[in-house]
Amino acid sequence: MTETSDILFPEALPSHFAEVILPLALPTTYTYGIPDELKASALPGCRVEVVFGKQKKYAGIIRSVSTRQPAYQTKRILHVLDDEPLLYPRQLKLWAWLSSYYMCSEGEVMAAALPAHFKLSSETMLLFNDAYGDDFSALGDEEFLVAEALLIKKELRMGEIQQVLDVSHVYPVIKKLIDKKVCFVWESLNERYKARKENYIQLKPRYQDEALLGELLNNWSKAPKQLELLLAYLHLQRTAGEVTQTALLKKAGATTAQLRALAEKDILFIEQREVNRLKSLPQKVEIDFALSPAQETCLQEVQQHLQDKNVCLLHGVTGSGKTQVYIRLIEEYFSKGKQVLYLLPEIALTAQVIRRLQKHFGGNIAIYHSKFNDNERVELWNRIRTGETGIVLGARSAIFLPFKDLGLVIVDEEHDASYKQQDPAPRYHARDAAVYYAALFGAKVVLGSATPSVESYFNAQSGKYGLITLAERFGGIELPEIVFVNTRQVARKGKVMISPQLKEAIEQTVDAGQQVILFQNRRGYNPYLICRVCGYIPKCQHCEVSLTWHKASNKLHCHYCGSTYPKLVSCPACGSTDWGENNFGTEKIEEQLDQTFPGYRIARMDVDSVRGKTAHDALIQQFEQQRLDILVGTQMVVKGLDFDHVALVGILDADGLLSFADFRVNERAFQLMEQVSGRAGRKHQQGKVMIQASNVKHPVLLLVQQHDYKQFYENEIIGRQQFFYPPYSRIVMLTLKHKDKAVVDGAAATLAQLIRQDLRDHVVGPATPVIGRIRNLYLAELMIKLPKEQGSSGTWKTVVRNHIALMHSDARFKNVWVVADVDPA
Repeated sequence: MTETSDILFPEALPSHFAEVILPLALPTTYTYGIPDELKASALPGCRVEVVFGKQKKYAGIIRSVSTRQPAYQTKRILHVLDDEPLLYPRQLKLWAWLSSYYMCSEGEVMAAALPAHFKLSSETMLLFNDAYGDDFSALGDEEFLVAEALLIKKELRMGEIQQVLDVSHVYPVIKKLIDKKVCFVWESLNERYKARKENYIQLKPRYQDEALLGELLNNWSKAPKQLELLLAYLHLQRTAGEVTQTALLKKAGATTAQLRALAEKDILFIEQREVNRLKSLPQKVEIDFALSPAQETCLQEVQQHLQDKNVCLLHGVTGSGKTQVYIRLIEEYFSKGKQVLYLLPEIALTAQVIRRLQKHFGGNIAIYHSKFNDNERVELWNRIRTGETGIVLGARSAIFLPFKDLGLVIVDEEHDASYKQQDPAPRYHARDAAVYYAALFGAKVVLGSATPSVESYFNAQSGKYGLITLAERFGGIELPEIVFVNTRQVARKGKVMISPQLKEAIEQTVDAGQQVILFQNRRGYNPYLICRVCGYIPKCQHCEVSLTWHKASNKLHCHYCGSTYPKLVSCPACGSTDWGENNFGTEKIEEQLDQTFPGYRIARMDVDSVRGKTAHDALIQQFEQQRLDILVGTQMVVKGLDFDHVALVGILDADGLLSFADFRVNERAFQLMEQVSGRAGRKHQQGKVMIQASNVKHPVLLLVQQHDYKQFYENEIIGRQQFFYPPYSRIVMLTLKHKDKAVVDGAAATLAQLIRQDLRDHVVGPATPVIGRIRNLYLAELMIKLPKEQGSSGTWKTVVRNHIALMHSDARFKNVWVVADVDPA
């Protein structure tokens, strides 16, 4: 397809055409003609500058090049922006698969995959029309100000126009000026990546001669500060080799002016070089540990399974030493010249694991996640693309990196829901995408977890994946003892936070020089407030959800849209000032611990308290070095972290984990509790876990107490089969959104009726979700449950897309937003 505009081929048609992916949510790619002078450089995977729409410029990616002429006149590619492709053909295949499987556009995949500085910004310029002249008497006041500035400068950027008018919304004024032909619009693409440059200092060649240098120093008579600077340079040059301006000025305590004076005297010269933002350690491979007999057997089984299967599942209990097995596998593939991708679900985990891997692989390993700035991401992208970096540790977005020769993918904690992208599109699952991506290289995949997802374990049981079990902890340490605390028997008004039994256990543990982790899967101070007189609960104005009070900000926060509100003094319904604080979040727990244990060192780990690229690592290192006694947190504290001195773990509200309305509720609860339990007693002695719950006879809790994953799986798979849930079906959730509830309900009913014409009983709903309004948009949901074999086919997706288009053809529903989530977490 193409857009029609003025930028067309005026005479002969081009001989070659490029299919271009634009970073927009467009239903298809677009075809552009390749001018003869660009044919040699317009290669698949390169960025190109093109016009789309009314003179709007974008940097797109060439998907393919052909000589097949479209049945319409095409626009031309303006420029090729790269000397060599940013992407290999395998990455483009991954993009196409993600787009097809997860029902989104390749433009949305492109927007998610590329570092921001590769997505060039289109900057709008206003150019003065000289033919208009300088008579501005017919213009309004704001139009006059802009026109006068244009007359002087001839061109203005949007930011400059905002400064002239001292307002942010300038488009109405610009539109009037364009309509009156005072000016016209020009779009230019700006490259946002800037290479980091640093000044290096060198001695002039003539003073490389020791005799001449000695004569210079011996006869120095003036400017003692410059002499000190020169001597500091000579010392640094001999000890460190290359000397940077920053290091030299710091060592000598000198100024830039003094350094320039030495350069002007032809003694030193300053050379500006491009430098890498990513500091690298020396490259080495040093494996200085021996596997236990159980680990050695496990490694051999993994290697054996990978000879005839592309994917294997390593089911190892918490503390069994799976990471050491991974390190030996990484060594094996890296020694063959292959690249390795090691995926982790959370940024918090990467900080601890990277230190362990750097000990063995040094500068051969790099880390990639969303906390890196855009320039750092560009540099790492290029190092992986060229093969300079052989091992990458990253969160889910690392799946998009342009590996040159990928040999092994490790997906640690493969069960974790954080591997599933929620918003925006593409709503992909990094584990499943990794399996597909690896297959494009003929690479192998190792999935690892103490609590595998039901789907992965099912695939292993059915023979699709290899299955290896590591059933004992490293060093022979027993799995932790699990003790229940029945909160119904604790005589206390309201929700029990720290029971007497848990309080006593905390005191005994800390007094013995050990550490404690407390887990509560709610952040903030109070999940919600309630008026004790009339039962009023403060809710968000934009979402149908209760507000959470954060004491640090003294405000009520909506965790869905981010809105904040002042804390209410009196109830708007009845005027009462008697507020009840129902339930508790990590902020309140931290405060309670400070009051109960005034001498203990306590910290909190959640998204509110841990911000910035290095904040996770700083807190983890504090806990590792026993500078903290108690760490309280949300899911961040349960995901694979390894602490030597944790003897006690407390799960403060197990009931909350078991009360969600979702078919995966038991699976998620079992995984969370078993994982957080696994932080206890990993090195020196058996740990202890205390679980507070009102229903201590819940079947899931009893299985957690026995650390019996296999029995949990056997129980869970029966229910999944009976109610036709994954792994026996493939689920697609369609969420419809609109500001008018009647419209969204009508659209959902219409869409359900249309889809049922083809998919019949596989459609469930429509229904209003638990939270029926978010960001002022009302929601309705349709669930499609397809048999596994039918779900693997792309036919049904075409059916769904066609019916969505048919629904949108109804004028009443044309503005209803439909979001498709394939394999929702």
